[in-house]
Amino acid sequence: MNSKQKISISILAFLMLLSSFSFQAKSELDIKDPNKDKILVYVLKNILTRGHFVVKDMNDNFSEQVFKNFIDGLDPSKRYFTQADIKEFSKYKYKIDDQLLKDDVSFYNLVYNRFSEKTKNAKLYYADLLAKPFNFSKKEKIDVDYDKVPFAKNENELIDYWRKQLKLSTLSRIQDKIEKQESKLKKDKKYKVKSFDELEKEARAEVLKNMNELYLRIEELEHEDWFSTFLNSVVGAFDPHTTYMAPRMKERFDQDMSGKLEGIGARLSKKGIYTEVFELVSGGPAWKQGELEDGDIILEVAQGDEEPIDIVGMRLDDAIKFIKGKKGTEVRLTVKKKLDGTTKVISIIRDVVELEETFVKSSIVEKDGKKYGIIDLPKFYISFDDKNYRDSAKDMEQEIERLKEENVSGLILDLRNNGGGSLKTAIEIAGLFITQGPIVQVKYRGQEPIVKDDLDPKMQWKGSIVVLVNELSASASEIFAAAMQDYGRAVIIGGNQTYGKGTVQSVIPINNFYPKFEDDLGAIKMTIQKFYRVNGGSTQIEGVYSDIAIPSRYSYMKFGERDLDGALAWDKVPQAKYTQTNSYQNFSEVINNSKNRIANSSKFNLINDYAKWLKENQENTSFSLNYKDFSKDSKKQENASKKYKTAFEYNSNLTFTSPKYEFPLFQKDSILKDKRDDWHKSLAKDLYVAEALNVLSELKLKNDVHIVKN
Repeated sequence: MNSKQKISISILAFLMLLSSFSFQAKSELDIKDPNKDKILVYVLKNILTRGHFVVKDMNDNFSEQVFKNFIDGLDPSKRYFTQADIKEFSKYKYKIDDQLLKDDVSFYNLVYNRFSEKTKNAKLYYADLLAKPFNFSKKEKIDVDYDKVPFAKNENELIDYWRKQLKLSTLSRIQDKIEKQESKLKKDKKYKVKSFDELEKEARAEVLKNMNELYLRIEELEHEDWFSTFLNSVVGAFDPHTTYMAPRMKERFDQDMSGKLEGIGARLSKKGIYTEVFELVSGGPAWKQGELEDGDIILEVAQGDEEPIDIVGMRLDDAIKFIKGKKGTEVRLTVKKKLDGTTKVISIIRDVVELEETFVKSSIVEKDGKKYGIIDLPKFYISFDDKNYRDSAKDMEQEIERLKEENVSGLILDLRNNGGGSLKTAIEIAGLFITQGPIVQVKYRGQEPIVKDDLDPKMQWKGSIVVLVNELSASASEIFAAAMQDYGRAVIIGGNQTYGKGTVQSVIPINNFYPKFEDDLGAIKMTIQKFYRVNGGSTQIEGVYSDIAIPSRYSYMKFGERDLDGALAWDKVPQAKYTQTNSYQNFSEVINNSKNRIANSSKFNLINDYAKWLKENQENTSFSLNYKDFSKDSKKQENASKKYKTAFEYNSNLTFTSPKYEFPLFQKDSILKDKRDDWHKSLAKDLYVAEALNVLSELKLKNDVHIVKN
């Protein structure tokens, strides 16, 4: 049986398993109360127990985990609940599993109703506490490691928790204001210095403003938002990457994965009760129309010739619903202009908006007489609803072809901060660098691993490759990097190890299992498989260890899959049948040269010391609330940080340019040109890119670069 047949049978079995549940769910729920919350609980628990990669009993241990997850999700800073509340909630601590089996949401209702009361009280707490100056001469401390801090014993202690948190916020602002004053005074001896009391009053006013804005956003949240928190406490008890997505979140997920949306092409933000234009998307309908500008306030929205709807005071998500719309439709915005405060109506025809920063881009640099290409891949994007739309594999193939036309001698593929995306495109992109062979193995629970191959014998790029990663490179990024490493096709350079997310999630619409319910029930993103390298090892927890590890600010921080509660364990499966390319004559020599450069680099040694210092600060969670002690500690921190001020200051003096195909685009889109110019300047100052270029320039290919599958 070939790998394609195995994949088809495995997927078919999974779909049949879920569809069999679908029939059962419809028949059982027809005779139950069609309450949306109960439907969601019923469907989710059945999908999870039947389809999740991990077989998990819904027992007392599971119940305890949901209990903790939900309370932590609502009150992470111990601002609302007291020990008396927790004691009352605890009667359900080992009964949530029993309730879920009966589609009972009594635990949720009790905790949520109490939380609603507490948030209303909180507005009184912080307003009263910020109405008068704090006593900054008092010797006291606050610990902000809220996992260790117990819940308040009573309401008085809870108010004191609030007092300390608000005092810390105020104190840090005062310190910042004093430092800015001192800096201005050094430049201008006539600068009028404000007193401590004046600065303290300003700081309290700013904290109050921030708190009011926060609670305005909290008040905008609806039952669906809070119930989503509960559902995520339930599904998250299976593993950290299994999540429930309410309809709004599902829409954002699809947009994020495809890099496109239909609308006017404007990023919006909430400013008090107003919806403000934060940024226009370059090349989008609003940008082309030319009248809407950053900072404008949208007051009303009308669909074509219909009556306008007032969106002042409306939650941002709801306002966006009215502003977005299908390609070709008209929206009329009543806008208050930032520059002169005048009001005008702006008509915009909606269109498909491409989020340019999502997509592949490339640059060319010359070093020692040779040209090299660097390709930035922010994520492995794909459109689920339009197979003809651009995806990362198609774009990568095209970008490589364009760089080949520029006669580049080698490629750097930058996967730093790439959190993954489509497994399909990761496999196809890996296939651009080999003739054919296995790329990754995936495994459903209780089944043998499936080998997923690149079956296309064409090798798009036969030259040298360096893959640049960091601790935030995850999931599909790790699959690609692992395949290149296992084949010996590329040098992996960057952080000590990548993130370590070796699980596969499938997004399943809930309405598939209860189609008679008219409202959108959202979707579940559920872990259904684990990734394994072609060498048999999982990328879960371990990630991919770099061939050349370079110190970074994350080097000693708690970071990655290994630090997540409930993360699945590392394991391995049999090795797939593949033949290494071992593409380079001097692989070990180049690795050693780079390691020696890094070890002897004062810059990288300073970054390593900085990373250790950051780790120490991460572990220090206690702060003095006495002004003199706080100021003393702040000065000490500031002086210590000066040692590392130049850690990332660097200039390679190399010139990065766009490939020629972009030049005509710049004539039409000056914003795109500005973005590319900024990117090129940052590349010239990036010491990690500089070392990747050193490695790339030293690599010598063997005469024959090909892969023959056994």
